[in-house]
Amino acid sequence: MIVYSGTKRTFQNDVVNGRIAREIDSLFRQMGIGRESIQEFNSWKNSLPQMAVIMSDERIDKDVKIAIEYQIPLTSKRVDFMVGGNDGERDNIVIIELKQWESCKATSRENVVIAFTGGAEREVAHPSQQAYSYAKLIENFNEDVRNENINLIPCAFLHNYDEKDRKQICNPKYNEAIEDAPIFLREDGTKLQDFLVQYVNKPSNKKLFEIIEYGKLKPSKSLQDSIGSIMNGNKEFEMIDEQQVAYATVLKLVENSINNDEKHTIIVQGGAGTGKSVIAINLLSKIINNSYSAVYATKTVAPRYAFSTSLIKGKHKLTYLKGLFKSSGSFVDVPNNTFDCILCDEAHRLKEKSGMYSNLGENQIKEIINASKISVFFIDEDQIVTTKDIGSIKEIIKWAHQLGSIVHFNNSLILKSQFRCNGSDGYIAFLDNLLEIRETANYTFDLDYDIRVFDDPNEMREELRKTNINNKSRMIAGYCYPWNSEKDKTQYDIFLENGFKAQWNFTTEKFASDPDSFDQVGCIHSTQGLEFEYVGVIIGKDLRYENGRVITDRTQRAKSDASVKGIKGNEALGDKIIRNTYKTLLSRGQKGCFIYCEDKALRDYLKTMLDKAKQKSYC
Repeated sequence: MIVYSGTKRTFQNDVVNGRIAREIDSLFRQMGIGRESIQEFNSWKNSLPQMAVIMSDERIDKDVKIAIEYQIPLTSKRVDFMVGGNDGERDNIVIIELKQWESCKATSRENVVIAFTGGAEREVAHPSQQAYSYAKLIENFNEDVRNENINLIPCAFLHNYDEKDRKQICNPKYNEAIEDAPIFLREDGTKLQDFLVQYVNKPSNKKLFEIIEYGKLKPSKSLQDSIGSIMNGNKEFEMIDEQQVAYATVLKLVENSINNDEKHTIIVQGGAGTGKSVIAINLLSKIINNSYSAVYATKTVAPRYAFSTSLIKGKHKLTYLKGLFKSSGSFVDVPNNTFDCILCDEAHRLKEKSGMYSNLGENQIKEIINASKISVFFIDEDQIVTTKDIGSIKEIIKWAHQLGSIVHFNNSLILKSQFRCNGSDGYIAFLDNLLEIRETANYTFDLDYDIRVFDDPNEMREELRKTNINNKSRMIAGYCYPWNSEKDKTQYDIFLENGFKAQWNFTTEKFASDPDSFDQVGCIHSTQGLEFEYVGVIIGKDLRYENGRVITDRTQRAKSDASVKGIKGNEALGDKIIRNTYKTLLSRGQKGCFIYCEDKALRDYLKTMLDKAKQKSYC
């Protein structure tokens, strides 16, 4: 989605007449996108006139195209400024990351600097890395960019940056990033003009920004499909902004701590779809390719199976894989500092005891920290979904201190950007409001995200089937139905109105990949940690709308459901588990989420909430 577009001439007119910031703000509102803050409005007032000066170069044709605030598909990331044109031979789009920084400090971490932003000094991605990653994201998502032979040229412009601090932002350790995306400071205006003239001095005969805006999207990449390539050292996913900070922080700690006895514990916090697993797998690949010992650990079976199965198709042997992907209960008797690094994904799902009968070990958090020099916990406390889940930031910090491990947890290790649900942070806020997990003031979301509420479960299934082109759509449900088919595969488990019937997934491990799984229904245990293009969510009677509130009812859970076992006496935990379960299920879809509620009142309430969100979007 491009918020503002026009020619060089119209852009400069809007700047000269002092209306550019108001024009963009108005377009945001018309498109149903809320700007982040007054600081964002001020950034347009301050940065765009600087770009108008750069664009005043007469060597750049007045009909060269300009685009501002382009939201990259399937992400919450926006490109600040783009110039589209032709260099006499080829069509090019220059992507410009704009920063108002006056200075920054170099760090020893890969493509990470410290800059004053958002009212404080923060560890952030180097602007060149940021611009380059945005270009790669667009290239990866938009098939027509490649087919139309459009060249994407990233760069960064820090128009307030003080020359005396050039050695920080242009430190030799950032040379590779700067080579990929040149950086221009306050005194480099002429150089930036020359750069633009080199690539976009003439208008293109093609409608470049329509191709960017409406081009055919490639099938979305999921982590489970790309893991083999990642483990072979290929870059399937660019680290974006705070992802880069978390990634580089862990890498540097591993490198620094390998030859000493220090222990470090890093906590990376992020909601569903913020890229926790992507970071973990990229770190696993990088660390073992640097000849250090590392393993990926998670309590959740489904991602372990999906990741290892994907690798088996490649060059890796099964025995090798078993050593890389471990259950979180595998470290009961492992000696101190056996591994250089343990990457614990889905850390909110950790348990105290391990083993089939929960009779082994003392505490999985303690055992993971003990077994590694560097322990990394990727966590989202809103995805605690059983009474046995003990993973929390507080608990991790407690055990780290007891074991003498230095804790690293700060704002730079909190992932905020959304890479699922069509990149809509607003949709996640909408779910928090709907499920009464927390009240959020703004829950408008990108209406390109395909969310539909169905009165007939059969209709939902058939509409979902139409989206299952790449075997990436699945039905999932709350655990409200007995598992009759567990012992008799001819039996059905889920019976709903209008004759709908379905079975639970036959295997947790293969549900996400087996084409025969489409007509089955997955539960939280077969889908947590994975993503799909579209999901169809069946909300059972454990979530209802009564007397103006969304309420939970654990008595409506199936008797075979162990997630609320032993909950009596702690109704607040039972309530939290049910709400977290549905938030997790409702945020599995990259492109869309179809919903059927057994409770008609909840169904009607959800429709009303969606209508309000749409009305807010159009205000």
